[in-house]
Amino acid sequence: MTLDPTAYPIDHVLRGAAYAPALILREGTLSYAEIEDAVARLAGWLAAQGFAPGDRVASWLPKTRAAALMPLAAPRAGLVHVPVNPLLKRAQVAHILADSGAAMLLTQAPRAATLEDGDVPASTRLVVELGEGDRLPPSAADPDTLAAILYTSGSTGRPKGVMLSHANLWYGAVSVASYLGMASDDRVLAVLPFSFDYGQNQLFSTWAAGGAVAPLDYLTPRDVVKAVARTAATTIAGVPPLWTQLLSATWPEEAIAPIRRLTNSGGALTERLVRGLRERFPAADLYAMYGLTEAFRSTYLDPALIDAHPDAIGRAIPFAELMVLRPDGSPAATGEPGELVHAGPLVAQGYWRDAERTARRFRPAPGWPRAVWSGDTVVEGSDGLLRFIGRDDEMIKVAGNRISPQEVEEAVLSGGEAREAVAIGMADEAQGQAIVVAVAGDAAAEPGLRARLKRDLPNFMQPVRYDWHDELPRNANGKLDRAALRRALLDKDGTR
Repeated sequence: MTLDPTAYPIDHVLRGAAYAPALILREGTLSYAEIEDAVARLAGWLAAQGFAPGDRVASWLPKTRAAALMPLAAPRAGLVHVPVNPLLKRAQVAHILADSGAAMLLTQAPRAATLEDGDVPASTRLVVELGEGDRLPPSAADPDTLAAILYTSGSTGRPKGVMLSHANLWYGAVSVASYLGMASDDRVLAVLPFSFDYGQNQLFSTWAAGGAVAPLDYLTPRDVVKAVARTAATTIAGVPPLWTQLLSATWPEEAIAPIRRLTNSGGALTERLVRGLRERFPAADLYAMYGLTEAFRSTYLDPALIDAHPDAIGRAIPFAELMVLRPDGSPAATGEPGELVHAGPLVAQGYWRDAERTARRFRPAPGWPRAVWSGDTVVEGSDGLLRFIGRDDEMIKVAGNRISPQEVEEAVLSGGEAREAVAIGMADEAQGQAIVVAVAGDAAAEPGLRARLKRDLPNFMQPVRYDWHDELPRNANGKLDRAALRRALLDKDGTR
């Protein structure tokens, strides 16, 4: 496709031929003309609900028709979409509703039934059935207008909302469609949550290329294999734990044959996974990618280079301006580690209602009045490829999900089974990292603690192990000594 550098309101991303397939659902396939009509009528219904321009409307849904339409319909109606991960449970949903000031939560009756008194603010309208209104034409909003808030965990505290404009989403769609070489005959199997920027972009980049999206909620790897065969999917986007699962599944030839490309983000591919995927899908291009929600996507590795350079994260994607900088802000030399800094039109508008945190992360950089300082250390080799060194923060990443240690700690302590808690991410081959919690208290309370957290936290936030202590160590400032606890756990596991 031709790379269009002009920013449009995001609902203009629907660029496929009128009668070409756009959305493949179990109940039937919708064409581009039908998708445009459905978005227009849903936007009309939203506009008739009495919301003020810029109000936030949240959706907490599996991959239904409504979940696929809301990211375009809400901005068309002059509203800001807040997609909530369907794996989250009531406490996390309550935080996002309160923090975003959502005027509406769209969900399903069974999910609504799990919410308790106080979870839905009095100012938030709970909706379990959408209507249709008069058709609204495509948006004429300024592309810099806020279109979505995606919630992602920070290194401390509860999830924070990353503010994305129409232009941020548009540039991301066109960039990905371009460097992946997507075309109108592509069919993308969308297995990632639409609340995840990587997952939501599956919709936008496919529609920018005129292709079709097949959303899938799956329970087993076999479900994915069957869906590929059923939809003739040409593209699968995933995170490393998904690839591990899929490589363990049996793949008939009719499921392997249509696949043209595999794309990975949300964690590094190991050499073992690269070899396994290349052997299982020999005709498919394998794209290793790296990014963060605050700048959407940073790099991709040309598939022709992945066998020789499986450790690399590649070069900048279209529209991403990348710098590797020393602590004083000067450019790092080739081969010298530095902080990866992002600039350009993919950079988000900041954190919702958090000027202090926005000022820390979104700062000037050489030649740019505003850039995202990632906190990630990388090095650029003499071959021009970037390689990831490590994260400066304490984020835990499980199966591609970024998890705040503090959020896990708050959940552990909320029931009174433990006096203190420190959550630590430990290396795990299957999930990337696993959560281990050092706790002060009586180990006899562990069964009750596990049972409570099973009710209160999504699966990917469940600790795999508890390390019980009479007292947790502190540093010279009287703070809990996370570094000492990590060292002790590594020694106990024999991995240091």
